[in-house]
Amino acid sequence: MRKLLFLAFLQLAFISCSSVKPTETANGSPTLHFINSTEVPFNQEFKNTVIGGLSSIDYDAKNDLYYFISDDRSIYNDARFYTAKIHLDSDTIKNITFENVVTLKNEAGAKYSNWETKPSQSIDPEEMRYNPKTKSVVWSSEGARVIAKDFVVLQNPSLQTADLNGNFVNDFSLPTNLNMQKEEKGPRSNGVLEGITFNKDYSKVYTNVEEPLYEDDTEATTTKGGMIRLFEFDTKSRKNTAQYGYLLDPIAHEPNPHTGFAVNGISSIQYYSKNQLLIVERSYSTGKQACTIKVYLCDFTKATNVKDIASLQNQGIQLASKKLLLNMDDLEIFTDNIEGITFGPKLANGKQSLLFVSDNNFSDKQKTQILLFEVE
Repeated sequence: MRKLLFLAFLQLAFISCSSVKPTETANGSPTLHFINSTEVPFNQEFKNTVIGGLSSIDYDAKNDLYYFISDDRSIYNDARFYTAKIHLDSDTIKNITFENVVTLKNEAGAKYSNWETKPSQSIDPEEMRYNPKTKSVVWSSEGARVIAKDFVVLQNPSLQTADLNGNFVNDFSLPTNLNMQKEEKGPRSNGVLEGITFNKDYSKVYTNVEEPLYEDDTEATTTKGGMIRLFEFDTKSRKNTAQYGYLLDPIAHEPNPHTGFAVNGISSIQYYSKNQLLIVERSYSTGKQACTIKVYLCDFTKATNVKDIASLQNQGIQLASKKLLLNMDDLEIFTDNIEGITFGPKLANGKQSLLFVSDNNFSDKQKTQILLFEVE
């Protein structure tokens, strides 16, 4: 998300494909029932690191283990991911215990640099998924696009594979429309690769931009949505095989003041069934502490493959369809900056679990939440 703006405006005011799959068929639409939630205390420490900025969650069913990436740009501690156990009791979350922390390394085997001192050698982690077939993780960086009077940083986003010790294995070949550019073309700053998910047999990887590419559409407003792209990659060749257009909702609430920061974008995705993804749309407006979180079932069976189409403004394009499954505003609970989604274990009643995690942006005004749902 737009971290610096997000934190600044909060001061004015005060989000995988696991080995377990849902039981619904491709033609079925799941119903999500909220069970309960827990929080990771602010600034909780684990092995000399501060737990915060958790931007993804993924479940390894065989080992009953969860993976969380931190979006720390090596400012608080080294760029890293955590593994943890989430303990359930009577089908509710009892607590979470962290098991390990792993430092991510670049292709040269070195740690990533601190964004504040060496931005060109830093990284912006956003999403991570565990692959049980290769016992590795795939993770994304949003890169950077900073255009200032005397300071320019252009760093392309990336999609990388690492081993379970955080060592670089390989990276995916990203299409040219994801290259950062000085002119207003390509990705917007902090609006790039936000979600990752594997398909059922791990032969494909899906990812998405959080906000529209400059040439595709304007950003979402309170009166209109914006068109973004979903990207499909072949896991073996690591090449982009398809792109699909998807229309975001408008921003849920007017900011206060009305000139304040507001945004809506896709913060996470989860494979559901063939040509279907669960999509998490996260909307935030200055003046509201909570985010509006909506979960959609997206189907791109009939969507146009726009891989070779320069702009989604093309009149002949058919976008992916979407069906609202849940608006967390209706739960009447506080929902923070949800940035991760994963199917978890089967519950004792035989139903499938679904979990979400929120990113607290290392702010004491935000929360690291784990939310548990039952899928019916």
